Amino acid sequence: MSTRRPAPDNLQPEKFAFTKENAKAINNILLKYPEGRKASALLPLLDLAQRQHDNWLPKAAMSEVAKILSLPMIKVLEVATFYTMYNLYPVGKNLLQICTTTPCWLRGSEDIVSICKDKLGINFGATTKDNRFTLLEVECLGACSNAPMIQINDDFYEDLTKESMKKIIEDLKNGKQPKIGPQSDRKGAEPINIKVQV
Repeated sequence: MSTRRPAPDNLQPEKFAFTKENAKAINNILLKYPEGRKASALLPLLDLAQRQHDNWLPKAAMSEVAKILSLPMIKVLEVATFYTMYNLYPVGKNLLQICTTTPCWLRGSEDIVSICKDKLGINFGATTKDNRFTLLEVECLGACSNAPMIQINDDFYEDLTKESMKKIIEDLKNGKQPKIGPQSDRKGAEPINIKVQV
């Protein structure tokens, strides 16, 4: 599947409308932009639509955002298909994005990929039958000093090992929130072998 094109029509809902709560949020977002510059709110409105619609962005939602911002639909499509933070296909409740670029690869991302594929029973670009997990391979997520790492929904999990990745998946399967951030005992991106006194 090409995830940078909108999902086929058989997966698309016919309609989309923002909730009352999100309509208020849109008004607050638009207040941040001066008259004549409301189109600059495109990214946050697409994000809001995606969050409302099970973490993926259907064409109906993009059309609604286009109307709100008085933009041609093609402009919205250009942005949504360019930025990988927008999911144009349905995804599972837990969207696992594994970085496999050089720093993560050098620190063992192949092992992390193996664990995820084995524990979830899916390959990259697939979703589990129960719609709980989607697995994607991504380019650099910007946490190279804490490689290897994975982003799950909005959270980063860093300094991964085979054991810590297995535990994260088990926690998610059991409805628990895994520890976010480095899975080692270091804080943030401090050097891994140096203990910082606080």
